[in-house]
Amino acid sequence: MPRHEIRPGRAVAGLTLLALAGGYAADAAGAWRIPWTFVLTVFFGGLSLAAAVTWTAYRVRRRRAARKASAENRAAPANTGTGTGPTG
Repeated sequence: MPRHEIRPGRAVAGLTLLALAGGYAADAAGAWRIPWTFVLTVFFGGLSLAAAVTWTAYRVRRRRAARKASAENRAAPANTGTGTGPTG
């Protein structure tokens, strides 16, 4: 079992910001001229993609947890009766 949950949405957001940082570095070095509309498009597009990936990963984790819980509940219930009640 891993020590922590994998957060793919954070990875997508991080890669988006790294791409923007690389673009700014290229622009500062004079190697590439970046229009501001491109920066906004990449920024909001990347954050939207990160949100979609986060939502999908959340739904997958919830579904796995529900399946695991239902598999555990399918086992025969423990006998909790002591025989001292009104029917025992």
